Amino acid sequence: MAEDLAEAEDRVLDQPRIDAVLEAVEAGDRAAVDALLEPLHAADIADLLEQIGPGDRRALLRLWSHEIDGEILSEISEAIREEVVEALPREVLVEAVRDLETDDVVDLLEDLDEPQQEVILDALEDADRVAVEQAMGYPEYSAGRLMQRETVVAPEHWTVGEAIDFLRKSENLPDQFYHVILVDPRMQPVGYVTLGRVLSSPRDAALRAISEESFRTVQATDAEADVAYIFNQYHLISCPVVDAGGRLVGVITIDDAMNVLDEEHEEDMLRLAGVGDEASVSDGPVDTVRQRLPWLVVNLFTASLSALVISQFEATIAAIVALAALMPIVASTGGIAGTQSLAVAVRALATRDLTRANAGRVVRRELLAGVMNGLGLALILGAAGVLIFGDWHLGAVLGLAMIVNQVVAALGGVLVPLTLERLGLDPALASGTFVTTLTDVMGFFAFLGLATVMLI
Repeated sequence: MAEDLAEAEDRVLDQPRIDAVLEAVEAGDRAAVDALLEPLHAADIADLLEQIGPGDRRALLRLWSHEIDGEILSEISEAIREEVVEALPREVLVEAVRDLETDDVVDLLEDLDEPQQEVILDALEDADRVAVEQAMGYPEYSAGRLMQRETVVAPEHWTVGEAIDFLRKSENLPDQFYHVILVDPRMQPVGYVTLGRVLSSPRDAALRAISEESFRTVQATDAEADVAYIFNQYHLISCPVVDAGGRLVGVITIDDAMNVLDEEHEEDMLRLAGVGDEASVSDGPVDTVRQRLPWLVVNLFTASLSALVISQFEATIAAIVALAALMPIVASTGGIAGTQSLAVAVRALATRDLTRANAGRVVRRELLAGVMNGLGLALILGAAGVLIFGDWHLGAVLGLAMIVNQVVAALGGVLVPLTLERLGLDPALASGTFVTTLTDVMGFFAFLGLATVMLI
């Protein structure tokens, strides 16, 4: 048990190991680097390359590049993939690419310049090159780009015994597969059978008799986001991909579909934060500024709307100086409430839980929640206004403004992304900026407007 535990700990990428690798690289000790990296999973080695700085990364690749294989290459983040590929000797890159399935090769090519693409394509066998080039011919972010061409196919009339004999004799099976796809004479998929059912059924059992009810296909031109939704919704393990004529052209497996879901969620988070959809901790200062500055400029202009509203109430603020100190409270609570509602709405749109069928109910729920939150905050702030400033009128203004802003925030958080989605835009793209502007402008207007009417 102790030996197993020690072996498991030896495979962990932690800070001491990273420090040891960097020390070995600095000393030029390739044997030490080999000993430190050999126990690690390919994903951990990719993480190590992403976590260290560009200089250390180049030094490590110069010392250890001949150990880079296809599995490591496929795990490396898009943010540094081109840099790593450029640093690898041609013969290492060629050998690494030959280990990859076609879907991983396509994923790699998408992030590279044309000269680097040619190097990789030249390394492939003729059949693999044709398959990859055909996949690259499909639209970006489509099922055709996501699928792998390596499939396990059997005629629909075969028995379990015939399928098992075929699998045992075949020399070109994919490294991992989950289903045997059944096809008719026109190579159109008509069902599939899990490997578990094949191995547990009698040899004379017909494959069609033990095929899965979950069977469905996707078009090669379908959006990969739609494919990922189908996998998640119907709990698929793999799914055949067909062309316009219904003929089998590839298969998508659950790991690729889940990667798409992860990327979609990550993009939504980054866009909501206004940092673009490709931000990474590996980015340099210039790339970071390029991703963030445009949204900061947009926010600069939208914030000027709030300043314009405030400027219309200069006389009110001058007469009651306490209003200046209380304005940020109204704006801040409204912004937080808007972000809460927005996060739920964007997530629900991404998972298709929020649709036209239930949009009205969700809007009503947010409206009611906004009113209830507003009443709760109004009681707290209203009482605080009376106790601190000794003026129940000021407390009433605070309470009413809070109710208004909470309602605006709740409705804005759901209506803004819904509107963007109806316009065919990404709901996460600019929702945060619009909702923040809406809550700030309406919060200041309600607070100062009520103060002008009730206190002046």
